[in-house]
Amino acid sequence: LQVPRAPSQPVAGSESRRFTNKHSKKALKASLTLGILLGMFFVAWLPFFVTNVMQAVCSCVPAGFFDVLTWLGYCNSTMNPIIYPLFMRDFKRAMGKYLPCCRRSGEPRPSAISLSMRNSHSGPRAATSLKNVL
Repeated sequence: LQVPRAPSQPVAGSESRRFTNKHSKKALKASLTLGILLGMFFVAWLPFFVTNVMQAVCSCVPAGFFDVLTWLGYCNSTMNPIIYPLFMRDFKRAMGKYLPCCRRSGEPRPSAISLSMRNSHSGPRAATSLKNVL
């Protein structure tokens, strides 16, 4: 007995695999970025919070040690703007577009109106002026 097979579609199958691979790579990269960010957050802030609870219960934590743990948490907060551009292309593009120090030469600064129109998800409207809006 032979089971009839459905005709294969190599073009659609390869596109589907490519689509799946592309999205699985993005998901893996997003998971890696989130893991690094959360890992650094816990490494930096967990000792501070544990020490803070210990200080409230027994008052046995030296002030200098508590200050060191606080600054460790602050250092984690300063690392986030470094980590995000390293792992997130969209974040890097946005920083380059909106921060004057990161903008490429010859690239115009976006205006507030163009940003508003882009964020409103609507196309240009006929006869829209500042008088009509106000």
